[in-house]
Amino acid sequence: MAGLYYDQFEEGMEFHHALTRTVTEMDNVLFCAMTHNPQPLHLDEEFASKTEFGQRIVNSLFTLGLVIGVTVGDTTLGTTIGNLGMNDVRFKNPVFHGDTIRAVTRVKEMRPSKSRPDAGLIVFEHIGYNQRDEEVAYCTRTAFMRRQTA
Repeated sequence: MAGLYYDQFEEGMEFHHALTRTVTEMDNVLFCAMTHNPQPLHLDEEFASKTEFGQRIVNSLFTLGLVIGVTVGDTTLGTTIGNLGMNDVRFKNPVFHGDTIRAVTRVKEMRPSKSRPDAGLIVFEHIGYNQRDEEVAYCTRTAFMRRQTA
């Protein structure tokens, strides 16, 4: 499925993305290895068992990437020029191995580009939930989007 152009969005639009993903131990370990993050809370079961979580938690940047990633097909696939920033990032609840993540996106703000008539800026609000409907990630993302008409 292709993403939408700037002109096809409206402020207040909401997407309940059908794509979901169960997070595995391998996802977490590989992500930590690829990003050189040795945090024992993510990698060391013995260490993590003595924390308030009682087990390893998934790297929060993997969680954020996953939440945004599952939104791409419905929103920006092939129609974005680039991300301009991610703000107000927060993680309300931890993600554990075996959790299944889903995402909701809202179009928070839109404005045509002042310098490029073929583009516009959209502020997306992305919220990730686990299988218990607990919020696990939140962010706003500003995307520089192609316009269908200039």
